[in-house]
Amino acid sequence: MHVKPGPLNLITDVTGLKVGNAQDNTIKTGTTVLIGDAPLTAGVSVMGGAPGTRETDLLAPDKTVEQVDALVLSGGSAFGLDAASGVADALRTQGRGFAVGDQNVPIVPAAILFDLINGGDKDWMKNPYKSLGAGALAQVGREFEIGTAGAGAGATTANLKGGLGSASLILPSGHTVGALVAVNALGQATVGDGPQFWAAPFEIGTEFGGKGVAPDIGSMTIPQTKLSQHANTTIGIIATDAPLTQAQCTRMATAAHDGYARALLPSHTPLDGDLIFAVSTGQTVRTTEVEELMWLGHFAAQCMARAIARAIYAATPAVGDALPCWQGKFN
Repeated sequence: MHVKPGPLNLITDVTGLKVGNAQDNTIKTGTTVLIGDAPLTAGVSVMGGAPGTRETDLLAPDKTVEQVDALVLSGGSAFGLDAASGVADALRTQGRGFAVGDQNVPIVPAAILFDLINGGDKDWMKNPYKSLGAGALAQVGREFEIGTAGAGAGATTANLKGGLGSASLILPSGHTVGALVAVNALGQATVGDGPQFWAAPFEIGTEFGGKGVAPDIGSMTIPQTKLSQHANTTIGIIATDAPLTQAQCTRMATAAHDGYARALLPSHTPLDGDLIFAVSTGQTVRTTEVEELMWLGHFAAQCMARAIARAIYAATPAVGDALPCWQGKFN
């Protein structure tokens, strides 16, 4: 079965989606917003033991509201959840949101990662994340920066600087799948002390360096972790233009977690808040074929694994970094 990336190799290859980033390089943190041209059918799957979230209960398949106006990924731990307030306020002024009488209530679920001890200046008196959320929304477009940007601006892994990643695939069915992820994992995206990524079997071309599979991948020792820092969590979004129900979005999000397990070792730990949102822009005929849903989940996982490696590969150095970037260490 032949698949290929979309034109941008970004989640915005899914028609109708836009992404915006905002970051504060002094604090070493940031926020990323995904928005659709119209409300998005959405689900979520949480597999980490330490999540930080807003409005994820609303995304359960048995809940009344099936669609969201935007999704937010942010640094800042619990403080970062305020980024969604900045997005919601701005969307309300645009007339977007769930209609309740004469009011519009924007539905903006969010997830956060912990980047509070990454070397940035955290001596702020006013929570900066509401402004970062509004700033990210103001920057939305089809093209956006990956690496040290948005929610990945202050991210780290056990041995390398983390970042924001994205990737896409066009399926034989004609549907597109795209992934967006902020990688701040407890473990490693690379194998041992070498440059090869755990996600190497899924690399297309040289999108994250073309180093291939590690030669001793079958005999590796225990991966490094940043366990003592308690500064973890990988948060992501998987999207498709295939028309899905909320329950089907939830199933696709669950399948996409395989991408975390393939690209990060260890993953889904008690100290990671590993989470994936899933969205569908399709608003017409419902997808009901089990085989089609199976392939959407399969390629969602592959896309997510590639996006994770691309996040690490694209990270760039900044003053005060505690860890090296992949590019600086291996290129």
